[in-house]
Amino acid sequence: MDIADFDFALPRERIAQHPARPRDAARLLEVAPDGFYDRFVRDLPALLRPGDLLVANDTRVIPARLAAARGAARIGITLNRPLADGTWHALARNARRLHPGDTLGFEAGNLTAEVIARDPDGGVVLRFDRQGEEFAEILRRGAALALPPYIDRPTGPVAQDAADYQTIFAHHPGAVAAPTAGLHFTPALLEALDRRGIGRVAITLHVGAGTFLPLRDDDIGRHRLHPERGEISATVADAIEGTRGAGRRIVAVGTTTLRLLESAAGADGTVREFSGETDLFIRPGHVFRTANLLLTNFHLPRSTLFMLVCAFAGTARMRAAYAHAIAGAYRFYSYGDATLLHRA
Repeated sequence: MDIADFDFALPRERIAQHPARPRDAARLLEVAPDGFYDRFVRDLPALLRPGDLLVANDTRVIPARLAAARGAARIGITLNRPLADGTWHALARNARRLHPGDTLGFEAGNLTAEVIARDPDGGVVLRFDRQGEEFAEILRRGAALALPPYIDRPTGPVAQDAADYQTIFAHHPGAVAAPTAGLHFTPALLEALDRRGIGRVAITLHVGAGTFLPLRDDDIGRHRLHPERGEISATVADAIEGTRGAGRRIVAVGTTTLRLLESAAGADGTVREFSGETDLFIRPGHVFRTANLLLTNFHLPRSTLFMLVCAFAGTARMRAAYAHAIAGAYRFYSYGDATLLHRA
């Protein structure tokens, strides 16, 4: 595979800076086997069938961006994921200045952290001097949302972003980035789906800071995703299998949901209870075993997420769909419009 196959030019004005209001007023491009259809997210109930099962990611975004200092050096820290021993993996600006044994000071809550390890791609492992609920409260009071860099906030996230960058499904705190397909849902849309007879369950994948980064290496095979922690309960796994066994469709809300479903699926496609980390990198050639439909936003060029949607719906079809969307003035990325993809 050539990285150029996953590149495209996007005019800057197509990058959404704020979500649609109401959220389900966002546009929806249905990418079907027989063509492209311009719709709205609020049309989703009519596009699904009674008995379909919607699977959403119920992770909750935490404020994860912190300002640190080591002596006179200022270092930006973005938390990525907690590790089993109580430390945190984080992405660090100016990480080359950090070494194991260094101590960082933070303005937020007078925190300190020891640098335990450093990896070559800008990641560090930190041991903070506070943990548990005390640490979570410090983040709530003193950390900022880690909004994607293409959302233009010169002085940092504004108050409205705290609500806008959280899905209606958000329940379990732990994500650094929002599972953005879920941002389109409203109470009215969920009620309409219920009336249509669409089932709904939730799984949890805590989205890390590296999820939306473009690839920096032209050799796709050398790219590795940062692990992310996920949970699928036995009850939810049974509901998914009951739907599949009845010949009905699984609708994944977002790439994070799809990655976790595929991570939890056995060779025969059976989705089982899951608890652990996944670094599954889905790219063309992957054989999907779970979802029949994927609701997802428009993704960055040269990104692992654009590769995932190409794997799901076909590279040529997705390149044509994105060209259609750009020409039709769809809004792109986290706060933008959505696509409903039928599996190739």
